[in-house]
Amino acid sequence: MSITTRAAVCRVPGQPWEITELELDEPRANEVRVKFFAAGLCHSDDHIQKGDAPMRLPVVGGHEGAGIVDAVGESVTRVKEGDHVTCSFIPACGKCRYCATGRQNLCDAGKNAGTGMFPDGTFRFHQGGEDFGGLCVLGTFSQYAVVHEFSVIKIPEEIGFDVAALVACGVPTGWGSAVRAGDVRAGHTVVIYGAGGVGSNAVQGARFAGAKNVVVVDPVPFKREMAELFGATHTFATAEEAQDFVRETTWGELADRAIITVGILHDEVIANAIKVVGKTGQVTITAVGNGWVNENPGMLIGYQRRIQGSIYGGCSPLVDVPMLIGLYQAGDLKLDELITRRYKLDEINEGYQDMLDGKNIRGVIIHEH
Repeated sequence: MSITTRAAVCRVPGQPWEITELELDEPRANEVRVKFFAAGLCHSDDHIQKGDAPMRLPVVGGHEGAGIVDAVGESVTRVKEGDHVTCSFIPACGKCRYCATGRQNLCDAGKNAGTGMFPDGTFRFHQGGEDFGGLCVLGTFSQYAVVHEFSVIKIPEEIGFDVAALVACGVPTGWGSAVRAGDVRAGHTVVIYGAGGVGSNAVQGARFAGAKNVVVVDPVPFKREMAELFGATHTFATAEEAQDFVRETTWGELADRAIITVGILHDEVIANAIKVVGKTGQVTITAVGNGWVNENPGMLIGYQRRIQGSIYGGCSPLVDVPMLIGLYQAGDLKLDELITRRYKLDEINEGYQDMLDGKNIRGVIIHEH
């Protein structure tokens, strides 16, 4: 028996998110149905809606979400009905080569993220005979979604769903961009380009790892102000100001790490990041967009600089998400402060416009049931 669910969908790139009703199949073997209470407005979904990132359409948006398991299919062992869960936007099977070597962010089960299709080649969302994928095979912009058990992580019941939604993507992606993929160490000087929903958590990660200088570059005054709340030691509106400061404060040795978490990647920010790091410095690229690495190899060879791509911040969700929740519970990680505003599903387009206008660190959809 299928159920009906309200969801925000994208049918054509460039068109606003459309609120519509879809039919949702029952969960099959190794699948669960989640009743979502909160979903984060991540920039990645906006890239899909704008057409910056190709994906099979139509699609139900949303890959940050938290809720309660309200139905389970056969053979499910990871969670049970009634469990509170957050999502993992890359599933973690625990058995493939990458999971088995502690790199769950590269799990082979994530191969269908761009189609929203289940491993058996089918879909769970439908309307008028048409199949709808779920972004990252999730679709948290729907009141309900059927997902694979590899894509959910059980969380403590006392954690709010709005906070729990953020640890599905933005928090570990930002944190890990500093601590995991970024390899920030005690005493480092770190420059972070872009202090939105991901960059703010890179700031928190860098400070927790013991960085001496956490330098943020963001043109939006509100985001610079919030970055200081999250642990930035210095903030600047332009890369040039940051470059001058880093050169002076390190006596010309330059930064140890640069992390790119801007909303849309572009050539200039990559060039600035390479330029700001010194000998053995590392540039970690987490942002997505149309930027290209266009640099003389001598700039890398002479100083032994490294450019590191990063997905999920290099985090292993089954390990790092519970760890991050534990840090939040201990008061060592700010999550409530990340949520600038909460929206109804019908306000999703307003929420994304607020993000693009630089008004939000993170907006969150609160589903009505």
